[in-house]
Amino acid sequence: MAIRVPSRLEEAVRDLCRTRGDMVEDLTRARNRLTKFLLRHGRVWRGGSNWTHLHEAWLATQSFDEAALATTFGHYRAVVLTRDAQLAAVEADLVPWFDREPFADGVHRLGAYRGVTHMGGLALQAEVCDWRRFGRAASLMGFVGLVPSEYSSGGSTHRGHLTKAGNAHVRAQLIEGAWQYQHRPYVGSVIAKRQEGVGPETVARAWVAQLRLCGRFRHLAARKNTKSVVAAAVARELAGFLWAEMTAA
Repeated sequence: MAIRVPSRLEEAVRDLCRTRGDMVEDLTRARNRLTKFLLRHGRVWRGGSNWTHLHEAWLATQSFDEAALATTFGHYRAVVLTRDAQLAAVEADLVPWFDREPFADGVHRLGAYRGVTHMGGLALQAEVCDWRRFGRAASLMGFVGLVPSEYSSGGSTHRGHLTKAGNAHVRAQLIEGAWQYQHRPYVGSVIAKRQEGVGPETVARAWVAQLRLCGRFRHLAARKNTKSVVAAAVARELAGFLWAEMTAA
């Protein structure tokens, strides 16, 4: 793997992308604290997924007779709302970089793939910078720690868990995107909009990736009890497809 020194601009945008990642983690922790507090007191949301508009409306109706509990709920709720606002502010600062060089081409090509939004594409492009410095897809997979560890003794070789060594930011982005492949292949309005203005070759490669990765997720999920293991395996293959896209002529 060749060494590629990022420019000052690339480093600056990379740090802003990492700030967003920190904000996402902070928001997740704040939401978990609020949810666990409610569960301890028998407040269970049964109206579908958490953190939807319906769930938010349900949260707004919650009240407690005990003053201390009401205060506790208010503090937890306020932290979630604050973290939401902070994340929205960081994302608003990142949006203009979708169409600015040296990121624009990579952002829109990567965004044509399922599970990779323009925001995710910017994060990947800012971290990797030059995809061609990886001579082959396996080098990129190793760079982000999505390859199995190896234990060798004499003539025997044993493979273990993923090394998780390398760029954790890219790895997290790929695993997040991999979860989108647990459903059947399709191109909905959101993906179609991201593919507007992108070359037909990229759109075709993105569809091939969908067919392969959706089938791969379904096949592995039928054999594995832990879906996080399946998502990691699909993320490794997704890395290969994205490398092929960004190194295509």
